[in-house]
Amino acid sequence: MVKLSVIVPFYNVQQYAPDTLRSLRANTRDDFEFILVDDCSRDGTPDILERAARELPGAVHLRHETNGGLATARNTGLDAARGEYLTFLDGDDWLAPGYYEQLLASIEELGCDFVRTDHVQCTARARSVHRVPHGRRGVVMSPREVILPADRSTSVDYAYAWAGIYHRRLADAGLLHFTDGLRTAEDRPWIWRLHREAESCAAVGLLGVFYRRGVASSLTQIGDVRQLDFIKAFDQVIRETAADRDAEKLLPKAVRTYCAIISHHLGSIERFEPSVARKLKSMSAAALKRMPQGVLDEALDSMDLQRATRLRRLRRRPVSAEVAA
Repeated sequence: MVKLSVIVPFYNVQQYAPDTLRSLRANTRDDFEFILVDDCSRDGTPDILERAARELPGAVHLRHETNGGLATARNTGLDAARGEYLTFLDGDDWLAPGYYEQLLASIEELGCDFVRTDHVQCTARARSVHRVPHGRRGVVMSPREVILPADRSTSVDYAYAWAGIYHRRLADAGLLHFTDGLRTAEDRPWIWRLHREAESCAAVGLLGVFYRRGVASSLTQIGDVRQLDFIKAFDQVIRETAADRDAEKLLPKAVRTYCAIISHHLGSIERFEPSVARKLKSMSAAALKRMPQGVLDEALDSMDLQRATRLRRLRRRPVSAEVAA
C-alpha cells in the first residue's frame, strides 16, 4: 500500500524543476509516490519530467493537453493519488532531505485529520522562517476553533497547501479538491473549507519546505487579468461561510480578510497592466457591494485609517450591472 502521495504540479519551470526533483529523490521511500503533473508546459519542463519518470523511484508522470492552472493540476494529482496520506509541493520549490518521513511521523503520532507546518521563504539569497500563525504546537485542536479572532492572523490566513499533510479521509469527504480553474488564491476557499469541515488538526514546528518567491513566471509576479481570480476565490469564501452554522461568528473574519486583500492589491496597483488596473477597481467595488453590508461596516471600522479610507472611497464607486453580477 502507498503510505504517502506527493502531488507536484509543474508549469514552465525548467530552471527550477531539477532542484525540486533532486529534493524529492532525497525523500524517497518504498511506500511513497510522487505524482508529477505537467500542466502543458511549453519550455523544457516536459523533457525533464519524462526523465524523472524513469529515474525517480515512485514517480507517476501525468500531462495535461491544455493548461488548466494550479488548482486543476492539483486536482488531477489528487484523482490519481493512492496514498493513505497526501501532501503537495509546487514545481519550483524544494525540500530538506528526509523531510517527508518526519512529516508523516508527526501526523501518525498525533492521529488527526491534518497537520500544518512552518516553512522557509527564499527570495534570491535571502532566507526567512514563516510560522503557522498558531502558538500551540503538537496539540490536536478543532480546526473550526482556530479560525478566529477576526482581527488577528490565524491558521486560515496561512493558506499554503504544501505546508502540511492530510489524511485520505479528507479527500474521500471531498475536502481536498480545489475549485477548478482558479488561477490565483486557489488555496483560500480550500483552507477555509478545510477548517470549517475537518474534525481535527495540529501545528508542528517542522521546517523542511523551501518556498521560492520572486519567480518571474509566478502569478504573484505577473500583473495580468489572471490575478483578479482572487475575487472569485474570496466570493466563494464569503458565500460558503455565510451558509455555515456559525456564520454570524465567522463572517467578520472572512469579510475583513477579503477587504485586506482588496486593499493590498489597490496599494500596488501600478504593477498591473492599465486595463487590468481599471478592472481591478470596478470588480473590487462590486465585491464590496456584494458583501454583507453590516459586517462590512464593522470590518472597515476595525481597520487602520489608510486602508479603511481607500476601501470606503471604492465602496462609493458606481458599478455597472454587468460587473455587479
